[in-house]
Amino acid sequence: MKSLMRWVAVLGLMGGVWGSPAITGMMRSLALPEAQVVEKLRPVPIFTVTDDKGTPLIITVSEGDKKTDVASFFISQQDAQKFVEQVKIKNPELAEKIRVQPVSLAEVYQKQEAQKSQKNPLEFAYFPKQQQVDIAMALLRQQGQNVQQFNGVPLFIATGGPEKGYLTIQQGNQQVIPIFFNKEDLQNMVNRFQQQQPELASQIQIKVVDLEGVIETLKTKNDPQLNQVVLIPPRETIEYLRSLSQGAGNQNPPQQTAPQSK
Repeated sequence: MKSLMRWVAVLGLMGGVWGSPAITGMMRSLALPEAQVVEKLRPVPIFTVTDDKGTPLIITVSEGDKKTDVASFFISQQDAQKFVEQVKIKNPELAEKIRVQPVSLAEVYQKQEAQKSQKNPLEFAYFPKQQQVDIAMALLRQQGQNVQQFNGVPLFIATGGPEKGYLTIQQGNQQVIPIFFNKEDLQNMVNRFQQQQPELASQIQIKVVDLEGVIETLKTKNDPQLNQVVLIPPRETIEYLRSLSQGAGNQNPPQQTAPQSK
């Protein structure tokens, strides 16, 4: 797993050196090699709960006679911390042993893929921030969809122009297609674009997709434009990790690993 300093450097790049937004054509359709999918996910930190040795906490869920081992992962550090507090109440003996730790989405994805071939695979549960789920459902309803719940982790992407292409931004020498975990972060980018090209302001629309669907697209669709996709973590995550790295000084944080099945 890349160090926290690596994450902050990557996320700082994403947050600070974008050029002007533009619109590119809609994606066509061929798949990224597995290694490239992993690299797309590597800079994205999510959060899990570990013991004092850094081993992710596994919860056994009983449903009738069936028992399933579940590893929980959170998009929001605050949600992960709330989960820790709930565990402490139910099991005070764990109070001094568990803590929230960041882990790369790429590593979790690799472990999850490896589980699929096992007889009794470990379940991986992803918990989105409820506020973003509510925003996603509201957007879908505004766009005429009759949704009662949103399954998965919502992501947000902007389209516009006559062909409803994706809104892109300049990152270095490349135009990238940013997909955001927080709708508010995307809205800031859209606002900049609308100021720069007011004639297209009314054509911009924010679409809702889901993390699992995006990963599946990266795995199964074979299109050069998929190389442009960049997942943008929540700004609060960027700021939290930056504060951790500043507090740690030049020391490297503990290396965390995604869970293994029992």
